[in-house]
Amino acid sequence: MIAVIDYGAGNLRSVTNTLTYLGAGVRTVSAPDQLAGADKIVLPGVGAFGAGMKALRDAGFEEPLKQAVADGTPLIGICLGMQYLFEESDEMGLHKGLGLLPGRVTRFPEAEFAARGLKVPHMGWNQLDIQQQHPLVEGLDSGGYAYFVHSYYVEASNPADVLATTDYGICFVSMVARGNVFGIQPHPEKSHTVGLRVLKNYVEM
Repeated sequence: MIAVIDYGAGNLRSVTNTLTYLGAGVRTVSAPDQLAGADKIVLPGVGAFGAGMKALRDAGFEEPLKQAVADGTPLIGICLGMQYLFEESDEMGLHKGLGLLPGRVTRFPEAEFAARGLKVPHMGWNQLDIQQQHPLVEGLDSGGYAYFVHSYYVEASNPADVLATTDYGICFVSMVARGNVFGIQPHPEKSHTVGLRVLKNYVEM
């Protein structure tokens, strides 16, 4: 069973529908004790980092998620959920993340981008450049397109954690993995073939 975290700050329907389409048993969980028995966990997220982390903490999920990871349960963060995996974000102030991966989250350099005709947020289809082979990116080739919507991006401290990067004015991290912790910045549930393959890989991992 795959547990999809519902902490009031994520769009869950498209994620759960996609996982169900892939044949996974899915349960939406809104309380930490409902994580019991989960084979894998999905942490979605939309909105602002600070507000989302507060909602996650207020719902009591922070320590149980860390414990689940320590116990070996696979966890994947999607979009803002991937950013939560890191140590901190400077979105609207400095906010602590889950600290499961070393690194920070920061805003695209908007003034620099504007001078080059690039808009923030980064919104629309862009390519994934696969950096290393891993079960999560099995069957994917560099150059596949995924759908992005974000103004902040991850600066991973350890290059070994980076599965894929994407070029939008700068080269930024778009997929990560370390042990049983995974993250994807674009929305796989909106990314057609590429996104379906990533989620299928996660389900079957």
